Amino acid sequence: MTPARRHFLRVTSERAATAAAAEVPMTHAEATAQELMLAKLAEDRRRLKQVQSIERKAEVKREVLADYVPYVDGVLAANTGRPDDVLMTVMVWRIDAGDSKGALEIAAYAIEHELPLPDQYQRTTATLIAEEFSDAAKRARDGGATSDVSVLRQVELLTAKADMPDEVRAKLCKELGLGLAGVDRQTALDYLRRAMQLHDKVGVKKDIERLEREAKHAAATSSKE
Repeated sequence: MTPARRHFLRVTSERAATAAAAEVPMTHAEATAQELMLAKLAEDRRRLKQVQSIERKAEVKREVLADYVPYVDGVLAANTGRPDDVLMTVMVWRIDAGDSKGALEIAAYAIEHELPLPDQYQRTTATLIAEEFSDAAKRARDGGATSDVSVLRQVELLTAKADMPDEVRAKLCKELGLGLAGVDRQTALDYLRRAMQLHDKVGVKKDIERLEREAKHAAATSSKE
């Protein structure tokens, strides 16, 4: 996409969102920009359906997401708070593609305006945000990578007041606890105990026991010095 086309799409997307919110007719250019993104979304969804590998799906999403940036920028700049399937789908795809910063940018807007997700996701927006970021952190941990605790804390703050299943919030607390285990043992224990309180099958019992042993050992060592 050329810089000129990116600029055109961003400006027309912002104007289209503003026009829709004000319930005034869109110009031809504004309507074209919106239709272009809806058509592209449908095309990209069809492409993703043909891919079976979760890893490959993430690669495809990384390939196509750049084309949505001008549209997303325009919608966020308009700040109308109108429901938008393209915007919300891009948020989910950004999580899947590992673009935490970009996903959180949309997530903050979505939570502020209480935007719904497209029907196929069958969850509230806050529930999906908490669960998808937790799952991404778990995948990183399972692969031997270190999860970004600062991202999980932003998710925690964004979704703190939202209603969601206890199991989902427990997953978020678990990943926060495990992510902090080597940095702040007491805070990690607090998160893990909270996860256990919310859902006793979340799988943190052994981690709690391990951290408690480490805390006792550290305290005993300190008292001998």
